[in-house]
Amino acid sequence: MDDTNQTVVNGFILIGLSDVPYLQVMFFLLFLAMYITTLLGNLLIMLAVRLNTQLQTPMYFFLSTLAFIDISLSSSIVPQIMVNTIAPGRIITVLACAAQMFISLVLGGTECLMLAVMAFDRYVAICKPLHYNIIMNKRWCIILNTGSWAICIINSTIHVALTFQLPFCRSHRVNHFFCEVPPFIRMSCKDTWLNEVGMYTSAVFIVVCSFLLTLSSYVHIISTIVKIPSSRGRLKAFSTCTSQLTVVFIYYGTIMPMYLRSRSIYFSERDRVVTILYTTVIPMVNPIIYSIRNKDVKGTIKRLLEWASLKKVSNLRFVANKFS
Repeated sequence: MDDTNQTVVNGFILIGLSDVPYLQVMFFLLFLAMYITTLLGNLLIMLAVRLNTQLQTPMYFFLSTLAFIDISLSSSIVPQIMVNTIAPGRIITVLACAAQMFISLVLGGTECLMLAVMAFDRYVAICKPLHYNIIMNKRWCIILNTGSWAICIINSTIHVALTFQLPFCRSHRVNHFFCEVPPFIRMSCKDTWLNEVGMYTSAVFIVVCSFLLTLSSYVHIISTIVKIPSSRGRLKAFSTCTSQLTVVFIYYGTIMPMYLRSRSIYFSERDRVVTILYTTVIPMVNPIIYSIRNKDVKGTIKRLLEWASLKKVSNLRFVANKFS
């Protein structure tokens, strides 16, 4: 059984997106563009919420939290994927792998809960507008936000501890782009019953319950929108809800199959594609979906861009005058 400890000493080898040179370059540039777009879009939302006093409301507080999660989730995974795509050596140490697994679990779970909290916030705002300030008060918002992070940190700690106490005697090659729980369960030669029960339990309580709460909130929202007398108002509201529901279904629809099935039906090729959706695509499109139709956010972002442009022009003029 000496081979069981070989992985613990040497670390793990992650796969790349492709071994074809020109495809490696294409994938690298594609992921780089998506990563930059994710950073810029979410940073602009966070700056807009921070600088505009009109956006100091529960809705934008949760939106800025979601933007922070998306930046962090993308930053914890996408750079690793880009390095593995072009680098000849794709070894990741055990400590780095455990840290990546922990961070991605915390952020992925918190995003599930935050989407549910945001849906609940919209439900209260649309279906119970007279009680909105009472229900969504500052104290309750802090509790919801802090509680979401605390639950996911505890959950992730348990999963990482259970995962890395397994003996990985089959191979030290991880058939995945980054360190995620399901491939590691499949790699172990030990009975993983406890790991799978823990994974299913947390998936039900965090992912499924969040999805049902989100879906229930939108059902009530849509039923209220139907009663709006103005057809233009109904169309606008439906358009916004449709965009948000699309993101919700894609996100939950990609995570639930990953964590709610037996390792015996683990499809590595499909899962790698699915992973890209909720680790790269969703964080990139979230700021567009949740703010593109919002006049206050768009107005603030526009003013930020105009200020940055003017600042750049003034700096160039200063440099030109200095050397003239």
